[in-house]
Amino acid sequence: MAPAAGRVKLREAIDPLVLAVDIGSTASRGDVYDAAGRPVQGGREKVPHQFTTRDDGTSEIDPDQIVGEVQQIITALATDRRAGRIGGVALDTFASSLVGVGADRRARTPCFTYADSRCAVQVDELRRELNERVIQQRTGCRLHASYLTARLRWLRDTMPETFGSVSHWMSLGEYIYLQILGVTAAGTSTAAWTGMLDRRTGQWDQELLDVCGVRQDQLFEVRDPDQPIIEVDAAVRGRWPALAGAAWFPVVSDGFSSNMGAGADDESAVAASVATSGAMRVLVHGIPQEIPSGLWCYRVDGARSLLGGAVNDVGRVVSWLESTVRFLPQDDFNLILAAAPQTSTPLVLPYFSGERSTGWAANARAVFTGVSAATTGAMLSRGAMEGVAISYARIADQLQSVAGQPQRILASGRVTQDLPAWLQILADVLEAPVIPVTIKRSTLRGTALIALDVLAPDVARTASATGEIRQPVTDRAASYRARKQDYQALYEAAIGPADADAPAEPGITGPASLPLRPATSGM
Repeated sequence: MAPAAGRVKLREAIDPLVLAVDIGSTASRGDVYDAAGRPVQGGREKVPHQFTTRDDGTSEIDPDQIVGEVQQIITALATDRRAGRIGGVALDTFASSLVGVGADRRARTPCFTYADSRCAVQVDELRRELNERVIQQRTGCRLHASYLTARLRWLRDTMPETFGSVSHWMSLGEYIYLQILGVTAAGTSTAAWTGMLDRRTGQWDQELLDVCGVRQDQLFEVRDPDQPIIEVDAAVRGRWPALAGAAWFPVVSDGFSSNMGAGADDESAVAASVATSGAMRVLVHGIPQEIPSGLWCYRVDGARSLLGGAVNDVGRVVSWLESTVRFLPQDDFNLILAAAPQTSTPLVLPYFSGERSTGWAANARAVFTGVSAATTGAMLSRGAMEGVAISYARIADQLQSVAGQPQRILASGRVTQDLPAWLQILADVLEAPVIPVTIKRSTLRGTALIALDVLAPDVARTASATGEIRQPVTDRAASYRARKQDYQALYEAAIGPADADAPAEPGITGPASLPLRPATSGM
């Protein structure tokens, strides 16, 4: 891989170019990359948006609004100067989205996001009806409010008229393509993030379709990244002449893109994504035979899987603290996080919108303990961000049991750039070096790289830019080990004991499944 580089002038860019669009939790972004994975001068489009949220667990957004944002971005980037040079268009979205579409191809529902937790009752029902451990081993996913089996059943139970009016169920990305191209398909990683795809066969799981009342013909074809959409509506070529002949790649989930953009593209590196939500993931070749109960495993194509765990609330915790907690004039968030750990810091379970990995408690909410009259806003904030770091450590503990000791931990995302001091807490809690990925829009770049692996497999890519490595401070290890044990005890008291693994599916071989346990060591 070639050294990292900044933006390249259009005349120096290596063809083919890729126009990439990333739809995140707070904005839609676009850029153009050359075959070496370098951003081309004249790109950088961004359209902010926000989810509609309510106290009942609502988290949704208007899908047609996002269609408009994507059209705006493509129009700005598909200029005449780039005509004949753009070989592909690639799109990623936040994962686990759902849109119900009628026979007229128009949305019958809002776009439900991964953070919508209104189907928690249906999660409990499904856990009573099904063998969750078997489902996890088959699909790579637990039964949870973030996945679509429970959400579809909730819609069937609570909005039967709307449910009955839907002819097709699809992700946000599929809906965007349907509106723009007139055709669509589900990218393999997007389908896997529904929690309803058999990770071994790449086919929709019939048992889960049956329990939520959806037919296979209501879902679209699943395509690997090397199966782009070629035949599109003629109006597309008329609207964007610069894209004539371009391949439109199946929509991928942002977690897959984030790993690729950060440089965590094989088993040697773990990617820590630190944005509105977060995750720790490792891209592995083949299909792991057994998955620890706290993790997920998504099929991303016929040869690779993404193993890891997700954290609902990271940047969302930061935003809540900034808008709710009273800081003194002299308080600086990075200085608060840069200080050594203190026993007086409150212990916090930072579950503002439910928990995914490792406990999968959809109804979990934030808990602050050890708060006294002497506790300041700075101390509350420090405790909350330590809690976020421990959430990552719980994932890392189980990842190591399957993927082994990684050579690198690569951290990327908005929070790492806004609060770089938090990376030291993460390194101390993990007891492992953390490398900050300093390239901006690494997820967007990863989406382009996935397309370039098909369009230009023989062109050397530039490396992702990285910053100063955060080494763990040895003297802090004992303090954080004790805090992780206290965290686990509080978790079990406030949310519930870790569930024991159900028997594995007959015929599965591999290492024994691991129950949830206190995260007493780092990676």
